[in-house]
This record gives sequence, structure tokens and C-alpha cells, in this order.
Amino acid sequence: MHEHKPKTKRQTGNLEKIALIGNPNVGKSVIFGLLTGKYVTVSNYPGTTVEITQGNISLDGKRLLLVDTPGVNSLIPMSEDEKVTRDILLTEAPLTVVQVGDAKNLKRTILITLQLSEMGLPMVLDLNMIDEAMDRGISIDVESLKNTLGINVTSTIAPQRKGIKELKEAMVSPVRPTIQIKYNPVIEDYIEKISRLLPSSNISRRSLSIMILSEDESLRDWLKANVKEEALSEIERLRDECKLKFRDSVGYLINKTRIEAAEEIAGRVIKKVSPEGGKFLNFIGSISMHPVYGIPVLLAVLYGFYEFVGVFGAGTLVDFVEETIFNGYLNPAVTKAVKLLIPIELLQELLVGEYGLVTVALTYAIAIILPITVTFFIAFAILEDSGYLPRLATMSNRIFNIIGLNGKAVLPMVLGLGCGTMAVMTSRILETRRDRIITTFLLALAIPCSAQLGVILGMLGALSLKAAIIWVSSVLVVLFISGFLASKIVSGERTEFFLEIPPIRMPNITNIVVKTIGRVEWYLKEAVPLFILGTFILFLLHKFNLLIYLERLTSPVVVNLLGLPAKTSEAFILGFLRRDYGAAGLFVISQEGLLTPIQSIVSLVTITLFVPCLANFFMIIKERGLKTALWIIAIVFPAAFLFGGVLNWILRYFNISI
Repeated sequence: MHEHKPKTKRQTGNLEKIALIGNPNVGKSVIFGLLTGKYVTVSNYPGTTVEITQGNISLDGKRLLLVDTPGVNSLIPMSEDEKVTRDILLTEAPLTVVQVGDAKNLKRTILITLQLSEMGLPMVLDLNMIDEAMDRGISIDVESLKNTLGINVTSTIAPQRKGIKELKEAMVSPVRPTIQIKYNPVIEDYIEKISRLLPSSNISRRSLSIMILSEDESLRDWLKANVKEEALSEIERLRDECKLKFRDSVGYLINKTRIEAAEEIAGRVIKKVSPEGGKFLNFIGSISMHPVYGIPVLLAVLYGFYEFVGVFGAGTLVDFVEETIFNGYLNPAVTKAVKLLIPIELLQELLVGEYGLVTVALTYAIAIILPITVTFFIAFAILEDSGYLPRLATMSNRIFNIIGLNGKAVLPMVLGLGCGTMAVMTSRILETRRDRIITTFLLALAIPCSAQLGVILGMLGALSLKAAIIWVSSVLVVLFISGFLASKIVSGERTEFFLEIPPIRMPNITNIVVKTIGRVEWYLKEAVPLFILGTFILFLLHKFNLLIYLERLTSPVVVNLLGLPAKTSEAFILGFLRRDYGAAGLFVISQEGLLTPIQSIVSLVTITLFVPCLANFFMIIKERGLKTALWIIAIVFPAAFLFGGVLNWILRYFNISI
């Protein structure tokens, strides 16, 4: 029997809630987007830094609030994210729980289902990524699983929008699972004893008793607020008494029983079929993770990336858009129109002058950066959709051990190549504060974001493969030395490596197009306004003759240490606003023939290691705190110029030709 007293604590607009629950990386956020559309709100869960996404959904003519909870591996929390998800179930009385599971890892999915079953919450199970399961030769008897669990079970392929209609229909009539696992008789006896002392709540007394016996410390505040002091003392006595009756911890025995039950259920409903991926793709998938054979695969991927983004995107496309469209037609036409329609010379200069909002800001943002960014986003989407990125993370894991990072820490580093700001946010999946700080520091120092990397590849494409190798080697040396030193300074424990590896498959064109369009839309909304702001600041500095003073102020470092022209100071000033804007400034200076090959390499390495953009800096403050953020900036800023100076000296002293 299950007890439920709905509460309305923290409910938004008095709408009843549906909670979306699931392991990390099961496509839960994609399902959320398909169910709610674009009108969503993102806010921190009260008292935490964990963000919760909410959106309206209409089911059977009724308006409800869908809550996308953080991914969990257990509902006995081991991290702040997992505690937030558990607390939503405990305190916010969701009308329905929709569990999104990974069809190719059914055992892990059922482990969460069993815990939700113990809570006695009405639910629906959605097996997502059913196509990837088939690629692995996994077929699931959905009807048998439905009968075993006693709930509606649906299957979806989220990127293709398949099964969403059936999922919404199942959400209209959720039921409480009928499956109930039995633990050791002694544990069952103590579950019953503790249950009698607990009040009614949004989840069952049995579930709360199991959490207590598992020594869930995160439940302590709720117990103090909802259980009388005498009853709480008795509960703690019973918990300690139960603990003395076993050699192993009670939490371990409970989890072991759940795992055995999940394995038994999964084994009963799964049948192996011939994989759809094909022998060749399976072969590529295997060798791409090998510590030796994976290196040629990685080099081939990097070479393809370089040719597509650095040569085609930054060369062919930029030349066409900048020279033919902007310089050939658009800029002359706009300049003529502005001078004809606007008689005020200051406004003319602001729009189409040396630091004009049209001739510089939009030319940088659209003619130079956008073609490079689009090709980068396409290439990155192909790597994502093919399943190669998790393999890269797995192969890199051994190397990352050198810098004290383990397991999940590799993923934010890889994701940082897309967007450093989002990667800092993603670093919250790491269990320890130590790993989060080291990862955030390295993201700020040595991981270029997609827009910046695209411009860098463009400049390298105009030089040589040798130049690209020097740039990559320099950044990697800084990454590993800094990471190694940070791992010795920042105290704490390492995390274990655990990563789900999807099958290698042919990328889906629709997925690539959708991802690229979404990211280009983000770039246009987020980056272009900052390009305009940066150009406006340059315009003001120029008009008030402050630019000359800044160049003089920075010349001891830029000219003497780095061996660069004084004009490159502008690029570093712009780098404070956006890293890619600074890189774009170097790109233009290079196009004007003002940089030698050695100066190009030194400037690119320095701008790569330069301070993160404003958005990234604010995200670091939000996630790690102001003190940590200032320490990171205080280390990154001098480190970038110091290493740039060392590289300049090495290249010139040994007379290395590029």
C-alpha cells in the first residue's frame, strides 16, 4: 500500500508537474524539447547551483508543467545533481514520472525503475535510442517488459521524432509499477519497523526506509524537518542495529539485490539479433578505442577536420563571402548609402569607417567567422552523430591520468571544443570538487571553443601542416604541464572512469542539419551582438586616442616578449570580450600581410591560451565561485603570455622555418 499526500511546495503557477527522470546521456533533454517545444524556463533549483529546465505541455486537453531533472545513476544521491532529482520526487509531488531509459543498456535503466517502483509513483517507461540497440544486435520484448514491470513501456528514436506520439498517449494514463523486489528477510524486517515510525509523504514509507538503511546522508535534513525527535532517535537506533547484523554494509546488500533483479529482468526480455551496423563499422568502432591502432584513426579524423574547416571553410568559403559578397557588393553599397543618407560624419565613421559596425563588426562576424563556424559545426556534428567522440574520450583516458583527471572529466574537455561556457556547466557531472576545479582551469587555459578554433584552423590552413603541428604540440604541452601541476596543488580524490560507448554508425544527415542550424542560430544570437559591442568599444578607444596608449602600454609584452606588431594588441583587447573575436582580429592582420609565419604561430598559441570570453568567465564564477574564478584568471593571463614568449624565443633561437 502506498501513501501520498500531494504538496504544492515550489509549484509554478499551480500547474501539476510531470518529472522527466533518467540516467545521464539517454536523450532525456531531446525528449523534453520534443514534448514541450521552445517555450521553456531555466533556473537554479532553490539552494543549489543545479539548473532545472521546465516547460509547458498539454496532455488530453490539460495544461501541465514538465520538469527535466538532472541525470541520475541512483536515487540514493552521490552528487548534488542526484540529490536535486530525488528531492523533486520527495517534495514536489509530481503527477507522473516519465523515465527515459537507454534501450541498449536495459539493466542500468531497470535499476532506476526498481527504485521508482519502491517510491510508489505513477510512471511511464520510455526506451529511447532503440535504433542504437538494434545496431548492437539487441532486441527487447517490450510487451514482456511491460507485463513484468506493470507499467506502460514505449520506445522512441528522439532525433527522428519516432515514438513521441505514443509516449504522449502513455503519459495520459500512468500507473504505479506492480513489481516489488524482496531483500534479505532481516533487512525486510527492519524496513517494516522503520516504516511504522515515518510520516506519510509524496513517496512511500518503504522507499524512505530503504534510503535510511542505505545510510543516505542527504535525507537527514528532510527527516529532521518531518519526523519527531523521539521517532528519529529510534529510527537511527534501528538503522545501527541492522548494520551490526551483517558483515557487508546494508547499502551494498540492497544495491546488490537490485542489480541481480535488474539483470534477471533484462536477461528475460532481451534477445540478441544480428547487428545492423555491419562488420566494417564494428571494426572501425573497435580499433578507434585501441591505445595504438586508435592513433591513426585519430590522425585521420584530425586531418579531415583540418582540410574541411581550415582549408575549405577558412579558405574557399571565407574568400568567396568576404571578397565577392562583402567587399565586392555589400560594403561598397552600404558605404555609399550611409554617406548619401546620413550627413553626420561621426555616424558615418561609426557605421562604415575604420572601426565601423558594418565594415568591421558584421564583416568579421558574418564574412570571416560564420563560414568557418558553419564548417566546424558540421564537422563536429558528424563526429557526435557517428559515435566517435566517446571513443576519443575512452582512448584519451590513459593520457589524462597523467594530469590527475579520470573518467568523466574527459567529456567536458571534449565538449569544450564546442563551447567553453557550456563545458564549464557540464563539468558539474564530476563527483569531486577537485576534478571540477582542475577541469574548469584547463578549459579556461588550453581548450579553444569552436568559433575560435575555426579561425585558428583558417590561419593555419594558410601556413603549413608543420605550423599546425607546432600549434597543437604547444597547446598540448601547456595542457599537460598545467594539469599535472594543478593535480598536485588541488587536493581531493579522483573519480572513476565510466562511459557508455554507443555503436559507430553512419551519421544521419537530418541530425547533422538540425544540430548545425541550432548552433548557428546560437552563434548569431550570442556572438554577433558581442562583435558589434567590441567594435563599438574599439571605435570609442580610437576616437579618444586611447588605443594608441593601450598599444604603448602593452608593447613591452606584445612587441618585446612575443615579437609581434603593436597592432596585435587590438586582437588581445578584443579577446577579453570573445576569444574568437580576438582570433578574428589576428586573422585580418594576417590577411593584410603584417604577420610573418613565426609571428602567426606565436600569436595563435597566445590567443588560444588567453583568458576565457566574458560569458565563460561569468559561468566560472557561477559554477566555481568568484574566488576560484579570479585565481584561474590570475594564472591563465600571465601563463599565456609567458609561454608565448618562450615559444617565440625557441622558434627564433633555433631558426625554425615554417
